Amino acid sequence: MTQKDHYTPKSQAEIETIPFVSAEEAWFWFIQAQQAREEGARFAMGLGLYPRPCEPLDILKILDRLYRKRELRMDHALVLRHYGRRLLPPDPDRIKERRAHQLWIEALGMIEMVLVSKGLVHPPVSCRGHL
Repeated sequence: MTQKDHYTPKSQAEIETIPFVSAEEAWFWFIQAQQAREEGARFAMGLGLYPRPCEPLDILKILDRLYRKRELRMDHALVLRHYGRRLLPPDPDRIKERRAHQLWIEALGMIEMVLVSKGLVHPPVSCRGHL
């Protein structure tokens, strides 16, 4: 390694990233990143604890695209935001959270399909095949 290489930042393609395990994990990461940004944090590729395969804005764009295609409704977005800020999914065993849980599952299911297709989330175990 030359001295020049030592000080040259790595491009995104050179950084080994860790895909999310699920859409839920990606969503909670996105919410935390948005909250940090609102509090004045600045983001740079590869400086997080785990280098992720996308930026928080990429998750927002996916949500926006699904909403514009009318696949996600405002009810989905409100549930995602509310429970995302709590960092806890709705509890299907609580009567007052059953509808929210249904919306949560629907929304994350749609988001996960996009995230998996983009390689941002590992495919579900049932889709990986048998070894």
